[in-house]
Amino acid sequence: MSQTHPHPRLPQNALVVLIGASGAGKSTLARTWPASQVLSLDGLRGAVSDDPGDQAATADAADVLHLILERRMARRLNTVVDATNLEAPIRAELVASAKRYGVPTVAVVVPTPLSLCLQRQQPRPASRQVPGDVARRQHAAMTSSHQSLTREGFTQVLFAHDLDRLEPYLRHLSAARRSDLGLDGGDGLGHLLLVRRFFGEEIAQVWRWKDGSGIAGGDRVGEIRLGGHSLTLALRLDVDGEGDLGFDVACRARSTRGATPPPGHRPTASPACTARSPATWTTATTSSATSTAATTTSTRRPRTTRPAWTPTPPDAPTWKSSTPRR
Repeated sequence: MSQTHPHPRLPQNALVVLIGASGAGKSTLARTWPASQVLSLDGLRGAVSDDPGDQAATADAADVLHLILERRMARRLNTVVDATNLEAPIRAELVASAKRYGVPTVAVVVPTPLSLCLQRQQPRPASRQVPGDVARRQHAAMTSSHQSLTREGFTQVLFAHDLDRLEPYLRHLSAARRSDLGLDGGDGLGHLLLVRRFFGEEIAQVWRWKDGSGIAGGDRVGEIRLGGHSLTLALRLDVDGEGDLGFDVACRARSTRGATPPPGHRPTASPACTARSPATWTTATTSSATSTAATTTSTRRPRTTRPAWTPTPPDAPTWKSSTPRR
């Protein structure tokens, strides 16, 4: 007996056209596909104008979208078009491109209620907010478009809520996670995994650990280097006495050559800091977005008690402490 599937199955390689009003959740749905497969009109507006909300750049962005789409259809690659796609002539161009190379086409209608589409405009940047009357027209166009999509040549017409994108999305994330951990037979991120959790992929690419460095009281030291400029950080395994991780930023101290501290003196961090905007990095390390993932690998141990004052060479750094990560 053949197995039935409760959710419609998409072709392995197809042109998937998302259709919906601004704020419907098309981009959220599109993110369940690998980023290389998604052609986002907002993203391409940003690519050609530095502003995803610049409506004056829409024509140029559409030109780029169609250029990339044509090349991907020629290779019969799965491609998702993330735009409102509410006008029949626009959809006709997309379908024609796929048909030239025998690629099946799937229309996915995202029928989010109008009230929610309007609500989602509020937190958006001003350049990306769609006026209420425009959103209402878009929603009406989405509703009426469903009746003509089959006649327009789409191989399959679906509603977003009928798709099961959760399982493939989780499979994709799981594969990426296994790759990061080296469980797929590769090297993985290794000691850079923690760095990427804190600072992101971009910083992980320019990070190196300086194992053997003794400038942080025995804690591990890393360096962000780009060209001739660098920033030195120390990994603190217990920034709050409860096992939370954090990074301190190294700042160059003022010269204390020949200086004798008074009895009981406890110096504060020197204001002569050569690191560019250290407070920015302190903020980055305390992001709650990475707190859960990072603290799961924390080692709970008491913070080492450092002496109140220790004479140091003129070039030794002081450390700008990070705040507890919550």
